[in-house]
Amino acid sequence: MQYSKHLTALSAAFILGSALAAQAAGMLADAKGMTLYVFDKDTGGVSACYDDCAVKWPPYLGKAADKMTEGWTLVDRTDGTKQWAYDGKPTYYFAGDKAKGDATGDGMGGKWHVIKE
Repeated sequence: MQYSKHLTALSAAFILGSALAAQAAGMLADAKGMTLYVFDKDTGGVSACYDDCAVKWPPYLGKAADKMTEGWTLVDRTDGTKQWAYDGKPTYYFAGDKAKGDATGDGMGGKWHVIKE
């Protein structure tokens, strides 16, 4: 699944509070160039990834005071933290990605996907 309807309206980089997210090689990434993912099991803007899942797929966390651009929101996690959501889907990193631009988690289990333009 592609999450492009908002990406096409954005420039190559944009500010999310103090965190910068940028498009890299057609994929959405954080300020450090680490690829962001969505999980098919998340529904209604609620994360289904906790415990062991969140160790392998750390949530992309934010703060209530952070500024958001079009397409981005913060959703509540059960531990009281806030997680960035893009187009209503909570976003994650993959622990197996070690370097900027890595996308080794794309398609994993048929349920994890990079956010593509």
